[in-house]
Amino acid sequence: MKYCTKCGHEIDDNADVCPNCGSAVQSAHPAAPVVQLKTNRGLVKFILLSIITIGIYALVVLSAVSTDINTIASRYDGKKTMHFCLLLFVFSWLTLGIGMLVWYHRVSARIGRELARRNIGYSFGAGSYWGWNVLGTLILVGPFVYIHKLLKAMNLLSADFNVNG
Repeated sequence: MKYCTKCGHEIDDNADVCPNCGSAVQSAHPAAPVVQLKTNRGLVKFILLSIITIGIYALVVLSAVSTDINTIASRYDGKKTMHFCLLLFVFSWLTLGIGMLVWYHRVSARIGRELARRNIGYSFGAGSYWGWNVLGTLILVGPFVYIHKLLKAMNLLSADFNVNG
């Protein structure tokens, strides 16, 4: 048996409210988040499905990244990342591609800050974008390394969010 924190009345273990005073009974275990985020993003899947769908899968995954980072981090940093499709179809051509550079820089930095805030030991941030995706194009595999790091960072954040909220 447990006791009400408001009035001290004895309460059944399965009760949601105190029968004496009507106050809500606090659970001993924190509730898992209502939304469970995907944690199965991977580079091979990303490449193969993007080829098969003529790039549509890449849009879906990057859109999910923008939505998921907002779900995970917005209550802590008060920011909102622009949806990838809005950026791609409206702002990228208006800014002659500069909007894409800014978006990737900001989302990478935000993911890196959230990894650090949650004490997840994985190195990722804006430097990963500039180093692997931009300068890495010189060695051809750099953008693939960046996408791998981005997807892994989001998997780690999503897994932590699914457990801790």
